[in-house]
Amino acid sequence: MILEIEINNHEFVLHNSGALYWKGQEMLLVSDVHLGKISHFRKHGSALPTQPIFKNFSKLDKLVDHFAPQKICFLGDLFHSSMNREWLLFEQWRNRTALPIVLVAGNHDIVDRKKYEELHIPVVNEWLLDGFLLTHFPEEREGLYTISGHIHPSIVLAGEGRQFLKLPCFFQSPFQIILPAFGEFTGTFAMELRQGDTAYVLTKEEIIAISKQ
Repeated sequence: MILEIEINNHEFVLHNSGALYWKGQEMLLVSDVHLGKISHFRKHGSALPTQPIFKNFSKLDKLVDHFAPQKICFLGDLFHSSMNREWLLFEQWRNRTALPIVLVAGNHDIVDRKKYEELHIPVVNEWLLDGFLLTHFPEEREGLYTISGHIHPSIVLAGEGRQFLKLPCFFQSPFQIILPAFGEFTGTFAMELRQGDTAYVLTKEEIIAISKQ
């Protein structure tokens, strides 16, 4: 369910929901929740179930209960589209989650920043903290270790009989770690491991570290 790692002398906890907990900062980091996506596609005729809408908030509540963080940072694409019925659910979640929250803006975060400010959620383009760059878009910047999202990383595992399984993962290279998408119906992008990379593959029961041999 969890796996502890160390990055630049800082302790982090990977959770199989796709969230990352930074022990020293007592901060929960979550990327690519894409709230509003299901309602957006349902509005345009896609027959998607509504249950995953509520599952996103349930998962967030369980993480807050599990880690008891002092603050939360969303690493972009918190809300997928323009405002729809899921914004009300998000407002309700925020009102019962009495923690400092920061949103690092992503490409899908098109809701007016004033709406977040009304919920006491500052929106920033990036956040520099203790030698780490918190951003939505993966990048390598000299002197900083990047924590990001955006790509929705996954790894394709090959089994016997030409069977393949694609699973979401945390994807770590020497200078950055990319978080998996947290939200339901977000899709994934298959990554290729190179020397020095590690994929922390998410299953329902555990997290499995896979490195380039």
